[in-house]
Amino acid sequence: VEQRDRPELRGRPVVVGGSQGRGVVSAASYEARRYGIHSAMPGSRAAQLCPEAVFVRGRIDHYAEVGRQVREIFHRYTPVVQPLSLDEAFLDVKGSIRLFGPAASIGRQIKKAIRDELQLNASVGVAPVKFVAKIASDLNKPDGFVEVQPGEVQTFLDPLPISRLWGVGRVGEKRLTRLGLSTMKDLRMQSKDEMSKWLGSWGVHLWKLASGIDSRSVVSDRKAKQISHERTFHDDISDEEILRAVVSFLCESVARRLRNGGRQCRCVSLKYRREDFKTFARSATLPYETDSTDAVFRTAIGLLEKMRQREPRPVRLVGVSVGSLTSKHAARQPMLFDLEEGDSERRVVDGVVDQLQDKLGSKTIHRGTSHRWVRRGD
Repeated sequence: VEQRDRPELRGRPVVVGGSQGRGVVSAASYEARRYGIHSAMPGSRAAQLCPEAVFVRGRIDHYAEVGRQVREIFHRYTPVVQPLSLDEAFLDVKGSIRLFGPAASIGRQIKKAIRDELQLNASVGVAPVKFVAKIASDLNKPDGFVEVQPGEVQTFLDPLPISRLWGVGRVGEKRLTRLGLSTMKDLRMQSKDEMSKWLGSWGVHLWKLASGIDSRSVVSDRKAKQISHERTFHDDISDEEILRAVVSFLCESVARRLRNGGRQCRCVSLKYRREDFKTFARSATLPYETDSTDAVFRTAIGLLEKMRQREPRPVRLVGVSVGSLTSKHAARQPMLFDLEEGDSERRVVDGVVDQLQDKLGSKTIHRGTSHRWVRRGD
């Protein structure tokens, strides 16, 4: 977007953010990435890697508006859009084929519309399996188009490195390499029982993905049975305050999506993966439906504290999800008084925060409890 808006930056290594003090890189152009610069890197390190890099101040509100324009193009072709981030989404186009042609044709039409109307490149992956489409979209960036036919899924996956698997970071890749697994075919050729013995449920999950098995459907927030956010850490974390900050940040994201989608929840769950890849999940049921950040946070923190008492080892992933979703406008018994003291005030605070983030961007305001994590830039 910065190179589009400022022609003098085109073809140059551009870094968004990270230009002052302890600032971190928010995004880097492909010209900058060739020097090893990537998001979440300290700006000082980026400057060392590429002294001629051009640092620009981020404009998150502007990027969010462009993201909204991109999503408007998506919705011309299908109502089933599942956002992954500001600039990425899954689309299910099965119901649109009679109107717009085959899936690949729809992908090319969307790509062309983004180019013609917004002067931006988009990479598209088309596949019958959700995570395969994700991999396909990543292969030939920044202007790629990769289609994987139903009968080609395994042939497409087998030669790819295990680092392409969803959820495999640096630590996970090293552990899989130590087991003699470097490609998806290596992983697929193991038995499911063997993967379970080595890596528990996470190993079975990876085996299924490498085998082209992914039954997850594309769901929009308004149809989702649950809403979740999670973070995998570059380095395992034991610091209790950092873990609390991560959970606070995730609760803010989840509750905001609840409110944006006109939903409320009755269940809060915490996902927790130790450094040895053993994964645990705990849930709690609330006494009433809510979309309050505070209610989700207090419940999730309670689950975290119990989990830390039982499983105090270093952590490599934490996730927060909300379930038992209902429409905010569904009929229910009205409450004469707040269920908890200060509930009305907290709803007002959530409304003000949502307004500020809508106007100024999602990174402009956070709870004090999230600050230590937000400041890290991870």
